[in-house]
Amino acid sequence: MEWGEYKLGDLFEVKSNPQLDKSNFTFSEYGKYPYFTRTIYNNGILGNVDYFDEEHKIQGECIAVGMLSMQFFYMQKDFYAGQFTKRLIPKDFVLNPRRAQFINSLLNKYSELFKSVLVRDFENKFINSNIQLPVKNGSIDFEFMETFIAELEAQRIAELEAQRIAELEAYLTAAGLTDYKLTAEEEEALEKLETVEWKEYNLKALYGSSTRGKRLKSSDRIPGNLPFVTAGEADEGISDFIGNHVHVFKKNTTTIDMFGSAKYRNYDYGGDDHVAVVHTENVPQMAAIFVTTAIHKASHCGQFDYSRNFYAKDADALNILLPQVNGDVDYAFMQTFISAIQKLVIKDVVAYSDRKMAATKQAAGM
Repeated sequence: MEWGEYKLGDLFEVKSNPQLDKSNFTFSEYGKYPYFTRTIYNNGILGNVDYFDEEHKIQGECIAVGMLSMQFFYMQKDFYAGQFTKRLIPKDFVLNPRRAQFINSLLNKYSELFKSVLVRDFENKFINSNIQLPVKNGSIDFEFMETFIAELEAQRIAELEAQRIAELEAYLTAAGLTDYKLTAEEEEALEKLETVEWKEYNLKALYGSSTRGKRLKSSDRIPGNLPFVTAGEADEGISDFIGNHVHVFKKNTTTIDMFGSAKYRNYDYGGDDHVAVVHTENVPQMAAIFVTTAIHKASHCGQFDYSRNFYAKDADALNILLPQVNGDVDYAFMQTFISAIQKLVIKDVVAYSDRKMAATKQAAGM
């Protein structure tokens, strides 16, 4: 690359930022405007705000700098700022994310130089300092900057993809899920689904009385390793990991929350009073998963909500449809069928992994 020397004062205008005191607003997780301060973390952004004040709002597409750290950050969106911050406005060129990344990496090499002067002397020191930039045909080569940063981004993405795929393959191996070839029995089970005979069964008659969890307020929970199940879909309803002495429900059981949502549990766990536990401990694992789907189909139909919660007594009264043979629940079929479904899913995951790995190697030039 050919490089040329440029005076920073010819490239940027230094402006002081109107200071917005933190006492005038509260931070919001989904706030529209970033609040820039002297922190070196999170691109210099302390948080986001919904506050709107045209007098204090600062136009984006500039470079912001904290006067104590002398670290430079690209601010693409309009923002607010705290004390001891300034901004650099390009004079004869337009900033974009990749140009700013390239230029900031060079400016941040001068941090110690700018720290050596008083804050009030920063502007004079900055505009009279020189920087080396790539040039082409006598002009700053912005195209090279953008291409160079784009290549670095692509390489980093490829590295992350390769890491995720390696972790996926390691998980499949550790879990014993690398064999996804269907047996003759599994192929037969998939074909048999259309002609299987179904029968209605009562949950209590099959698995005994369901059990209700016990309330444990968030403030009373002690950090630990036991999954604690509550109502909700996020994280399969696991709201915490606790160390409290609570009743531990066995793995290979099904929980039904207050809304009638059923989930299979392949681990020991605790549960609050909005969770009913169906005791399928003695059912083969794959068949227990099948039973869970049958329960969910019967219990999660919109009949339970905040005004009418699902409780253990509702589980005891619940009737579900299951495959039957000679009048008995056909656990053998359910076990084989779910095993086949699992292998089909693994096969799709492995195929996806192979495609992504090939694309990753191509992107990385491997």
